[in-house]
Amino acid sequence: MAEKELLLHAEQIDKAFGPTHAVDHVSLDFYKGEVHCLIGENGSGKSTFTNMLTGILPIGSGTFTLEGQEVAPKNQVDANHHGIAIIVQEQGTLDGLTVAENMFLGDEGQFMHNGIKNTGAMVKKAQELLDDYGFNYIKAADPIENYTFEERKLVEIVKATWFNPKVLVVDETTTALSQDGRYELFKVINRVRDHGDCVIMIDHDMDIVMSMADRISVLRDGEYIATVNKADVDADKLKTLMVGREMNGKYYRTDWGESLASDVAMKVDHVSVPGELEDISLELHNGEILGIGGLSECGMHELGKAMFGASYERTGSVTLADGTEIDDINTAIDHGVAYTSKDRDKESLLINDTIADNITLPSLRDYGKILTGKKIRTEADTYAKEMSTKMVSVNQFVSALSGGNKQKVVIARWLAKHSDILLLDSPTRGIDIKVKADIYNLLDDMRQQGKAVLIISEEIAELMGMCDRILIMKDHKIEKELVRDKSLTDTEIIKYMI
Repeated sequence: MAEKELLLHAEQIDKAFGPTHAVDHVSLDFYKGEVHCLIGENGSGKSTFTNMLTGILPIGSGTFTLEGQEVAPKNQVDANHHGIAIIVQEQGTLDGLTVAENMFLGDEGQFMHNGIKNTGAMVKKAQELLDDYGFNYIKAADPIENYTFEERKLVEIVKATWFNPKVLVVDETTTALSQDGRYELFKVINRVRDHGDCVIMIDHDMDIVMSMADRISVLRDGEYIATVNKADVDADKLKTLMVGREMNGKYYRTDWGESLASDVAMKVDHVSVPGELEDISLELHNGEILGIGGLSECGMHELGKAMFGASYERTGSVTLADGTEIDDINTAIDHGVAYTSKDRDKESLLINDTIADNITLPSLRDYGKILTGKKIRTEADTYAKEMSTKMVSVNQFVSALSGGNKQKVVIARWLAKHSDILLLDSPTRGIDIKVKADIYNLLDDMRQQGKAVLIISEEIAELMGMCDRILIMKDHKIEKELVRDKSLTDTEIIKYMI
């Protein structure tokens, strides 16, 4: 690539949590007018590195130098004032505030006069920005809770970029967005790069990395491995750099044409949720992986909640093979039904509690009358290690884990519960290549054991690669059923989504 001007230099950046070096004396250069991807397995140090740059974490040791000046942001607002911004993987807006208040949180001073905030001026400015980005359907005066997870991510995109930051960090944001949302994000990334600034992008999707990056740096176990130009590598070479050995590329199932078991594990009969689902009926069989796909707002995420008894406006019935009706979460858990939410921080995890408590929570009644802390820790440690969770110990708080390791804790919880029916919404969101392969192998093992698995996913390749049947949803209804077949193409699937 053509010679570019240095914008940001990281010199010997180090961060330790107890005996564990999350980032181990990493030095990197970032140039003006580039998209620089940071890749690596979960727990490799990518987010810790960028969290220090953006003021979310204090720097352990080392220095960041931006345009010749050392920067050590005390918090995200301070980072913004230095021209550094971040769009995080998980939800980055706060309930109880309006859209406008979230956009200017910590920077309300521009709307203050004689100690009084001009709320009207704040809302007006926020709406102008939303309209400029093409998000005019989001109203600046509305409570942020009025909007979906994805719409809130769009607000975060505006919040992070409206002031033209010199460095924009995009940390696994694509995993929270539909294809339409990704398109909007990519437009913003290209705008930042074309403006002569730098985007530091963390992503596990090799197709996205190869399409968006100018240069790519690899971290492994907190250490710097290599920086390469995109033009000089392919996805397989990057995977090898990430995991330290050759990856054979086998992630999905290789069987074709297997007959579907006749016994039904769960039956959904005429289920509706106002504004979300319209008259949904389906059967989930033992020994199958059933996929649910569609565009983000098609209703598929609400369907998982409805099947788990977590949708309180639901009509219709969800029934197990033994006749049990699933009308609430406790009944579902007591009868071997597991559920993982797309929004894991808010709906699948106790984020400010330990790994041990998170893994064992659904199983506490199964451990008998005598329950000790040692027993909880031992059980949790078994299943956390089965998922290869990178942690100091199971006493570590979940909030300290990377996004991928949080997801491992979610899945470990249901392994510990020995659930027979698994309803998994976006099970590999924010998961690195190696762990994604491990999860796919785990799900296929469960299928072969006769368990019933449902995958809700916006990733077409995941649906095609793992599922026996795929139900495509559109406008809150089931539009089409497709069966596992070598000849099935993503083009055919997309045709029924749009």
